[in-house]
Amino acid sequence: MSWRVTVRASRAQAEGLAEADDLFDDPPVLVADEPDPAKPDDWLIHGYFDHRPTAAELAILERLGIGEPQVEQLAETDWVTMSQSGLQPIRAGRFFVHTPTHRSIPPGAVPFEIDASLAFGTGQHATTAGCLEALDLLERKGCRFENVADIGTGTGLLAFAALALWPEARCIATDIDPVAIDVARDNARINRIQVGHDAGQLLLAVADGMDSPLLAARAPFDLLIANILAGPLIDLAPGFAGSLVSGARLILAGLLDSQAEAVARAYEENGLALIDSGTGEWPVLVLGR
Repeated sequence: MSWRVTVRASRAQAEGLAEADDLFDDPPVLVADEPDPAKPDDWLIHGYFDHRPTAAELAILERLGIGEPQVEQLAETDWVTMSQSGLQPIRAGRFFVHTPTHRSIPPGAVPFEIDASLAFGTGQHATTAGCLEALDLLERKGCRFENVADIGTGTGLLAFAALALWPEARCIATDIDPVAIDVARDNARINRIQVGHDAGQLLLAVADGMDSPLLAARAPFDLLIANILAGPLIDLAPGFAGSLVSGARLILAGLLDSQAEAVARAYEENGLALIDSGTGEWPVLVLGR
């Protein structure tokens, strides 16, 4: 038998769910759901367990959301598939990001399949969708890139998108979490992205920010993407700026609109110019050298 625990949440709590796995000894599959688009701050967090959740696990979920968690025992079924069924595909620019249960691809779309247990890498997170749209727009404007870095890659999705747009580019994707790199490697296989050191291939590496010999060897970059958090983005401004060639583009996300000015200022102080300040609660900044 498997179990589902549901707790109400605000949008901010749902957006922060990607960091929750570390709270559990045996993490459940965590999925955030917006049941009613007319109520954008009323979300649900679902935790899918392959065992009866303990009191400690319920307490963690209660802290992640609002109010008392609701526990439900599920019938014998594929509970991972069930967790995927509520996640609708995302269309961002030309990209179509979907779980394994949604494989009807719109004509002309560039599809990527990401497992439901990694819901916040699918584009459900507004910053991921915004980054996909920013990449799409750069290509439509005629930008061409040959050396790409995706810092804090998570599922690998943004690096996959960059290679789809500029298939002859060299691309490196890094993350501070070794598990994320394993996930990105699995997703690369699912999406037929070649992993390797050559042009048109994806190089994966564990790295804390720009602290990596592989990043140092690949730099300077003409496109750098970082969908992380505002604090690390500000701290990394000198390192990111110093790793870019003249004419490069930098895509930054993971910040709230109230943080955008401080993040942009940190990069302007390091010689970059703000090209697009983004919109909405989770803006995506595009800067140029």
